[in-house]
Amino acid sequence: MCQSARLTFAVLRQGKSVASLSFLGSMTSNLPASEPLPGGSPVSDSPRPRQILKAGSGGTSLNIHEIWLYRDLLWALSSREIKLRYRQTALGVIWVIIQPLLGAGVLSFVFNRVAKLSTDGVPPILFTYAGMLIWNVFNATLGKASSVLVSNASLISKVYFPRLCLPLSVVLPILLDLGVAMCLLLVMLFYYGIMPTIAVLLWPVILFATLLIALGLSLIASSLMVSYRDVQYVIPFVLSLLVYASPVGYSVKNVPLWAQKFYNLNPLVALLGNSRYALLGAGQFDPGGLLYSLTIGVVVFFIGMKCFKNMERKFADVI
Repeated sequence: MCQSARLTFAVLRQGKSVASLSFLGSMTSNLPASEPLPGGSPVSDSPRPRQILKAGSGGTSLNIHEIWLYRDLLWALSSREIKLRYRQTALGVIWVIIQPLLGAGVLSFVFNRVAKLSTDGVPPILFTYAGMLIWNVFNATLGKASSVLVSNASLISKVYFPRLCLPLSVVLPILLDLGVAMCLLLVMLFYYGIMPTIAVLLWPVILFATLLIALGLSLIASSLMVSYRDVQYVIPFVLSLLVYASPVGYSVKNVPLWAQKFYNLNPLVALLGNSRYALLGAGQFDPGGLLYSLTIGVVVFFIGMKCFKNMERKFADVI
């Protein structure tokens, strides 16, 4: 401690001027952290480790390294989602099979039995079920990931972690459900005597493009939902309409030629058509449509990442 600070401390002990207290504060505030306070007690016995969080640049980087460092958290969030989905359910994992099967049954009845729309020579239930696989991935990813920030508001406001872990945590449970649903598809293919061709190798590319589009839209929707809760009502409404505007239960050939130009702007059209070609051999392979959907997926995911990164720093304050 400097000589003037010691002198002031001596004056204070004699009860002289109260004004010297402020002077002592100004003197001691400039001391280093390791300098002992008047009376001999140090501020800290040892330097404490510190983590400095800096604002991002607002770029679209995925921060793969940071997500890798928090991989245990990502796994824990995914595991929690799986456990919560089937906790206290009587049928458990059977719901993964029942849901797309019932959905395929309803859509095949509406479009094939009632509307008399063709299914490219494939049994209607098999045709629709194959379409439901891709649709369920898109629907579940967008529906769950768009609300994941709001549903984990208490976690976001208290603890720091890469916020991107929350939307990504819904992907693994959805892929697990997809794997179970694919087992039923194999049984149905065996029952109807349909053998997959080499075109089935295209299906992972179709699935990847579907996840890109769904995640990109989810990042935009989840970012907006933090500030505008109206989004949580818009998403289910749009999805309920989009299932009829996409060839989930009917063939694209049933769409009038004059409307196909605008109809094909929906990237799910090419994904669903190529998915059936890869799994069932139905219809024709559309390489241009697949490239279009993949491009749309990359662009939408890029925009979603930029929107998410720009608004990420405000999540804890607004949510």
